[in-house]
Amino acid sequence: MTGIRKPSADTLKAVEPAADVWMLLKEHGRNMREKQVEQKLVRAVKARGGICPKFVSPGFDGMPDRIVLLPGRHFGFVEIKAPGEVPRPLQVSRHRLMKKLGFQVYVLDDPEKIGGILDEIQAT
Repeated sequence: MTGIRKPSADTLKAVEPAADVWMLLKEHGRNMREKQVEQKLVRAVKARGGICPKFVSPGFDGMPDRIVLLPGRHFGFVEIKAPGEVPRPLQVSRHRLMKKLGFQVYVLDDPEKIGGILDEIQAT
């Protein structure tokens, strides 16, 4: 058998404890679900003739993940979360600030909510 070796004792010592590995795997799974929700949002926006670029704000953490731009000058910001997840406190603070300034900010954690969010954005 070539290519398969038994790990050495030094290699085994370097592996993180099982609990830490489990947390990494759990985090990876959560990110995959969030990515799937994000992909569905992007497809739905494109189907309505709009675009949904990532919203990046260097030096100003906590801003929403995406900006939704729809025909007719309709737009809103969307924070995407894995199903059942909630925004971090800094994100909540940024969302509150943006709403105070008159912008629409939505938290999307369920693909079933995409249509309603886009309807609201188009209605304003």
